[in-house]
Amino acid sequence: MSMTDPIADMLTRIRNAQMVGQLDVGMPHSRLKVSIAQVLKDEGYVEDFAVRDNGGHKELRIGLKYYAGRPVIERIERISKPGLRVYKGRDDLPRVMNGLGVAIVSTPQGVMTDRKARATGVGGEVLCIVA
Repeated sequence: MSMTDPIADMLTRIRNAQMVGQLDVGMPHSRLKVSIAQVLKDEGYVEDFAVRDNGGHKELRIGLKYYAGRPVIERIERISKPGLRVYKGRDDLPRVMNGLGVAIVSTPQGVMTDRKARATGVGGEVLCIVA
């Protein structure tokens, strides 16, 4: 069975793993998923991540982060989908919870947060919102 939206699959795996209290979650590897995991780590939403060779195919493992027994990520939502891409200019990038959350944006300069994209002066595809 082929997967039509690997980013939505990644976000769903993270959401489901946090709901049952797992310490880490694994998923198939891709460079875009690694870039998203790097942004999540830089923003403090996940502990760490690693790419491992798992019998001929690479696997991305993300260490989930909890504070006082609750997941650090309260909400994680896919915005742009394969059937409906959402592109925004730098002035139109969403502000998540007045700056308390982040929007992850795919730009010509790479995957970054909405704040960094505004500072760099670029827009792009809004991949997801994390709060």
